[in-house]
Amino acid sequence: MTPSKWDQVQARLAKLGIAEDDLQESFVLGSGKGGQKVNRTSSTVQLVHTRTGRVVKVGDERSQHMNRLRARERLCEEVEAERERDRLERQARRAKIRYKKRRPGPAAQAKRLQGKKHRGEIKRGRGRPTFD
Repeated sequence: MTPSKWDQVQARLAKLGIAEDDLQESFVLGSGKGGQKVNRTSSTVQLVHTRTGRVVKVGDERSQHMNRLRARERLCEEVEAERERDRLERQARRAKIRYKKRRPGPAAQAKRLQGKKHRGEIKRGRGRPTFD
């Protein structure tokens, strides 16, 4: 792992507003393929962001240092994805409000008026029969 990679991840965390103090890092036994080596060493990193309660667990690499880097990268990806989802939801809500507030065009107004006239004619025809 190069120092520049670590610096890039730290800059990405800072841009997202995640301080290193907000992260709780613990090392747990890995699982999956790898046999005795994986079962014996605590190379899997569990990262907890205390403010949001988001938990990221990474044990993809054999190296603890690489897993630390990958865990921070995955945390950044999850936070960015959540923010993008929120942005799209806000944008959709605004578009829906804009759509509801728009004025109907002349053709739609004419169609609505025609429907009202037709309904009035139907109702007028429901009166009591007159005997002349």
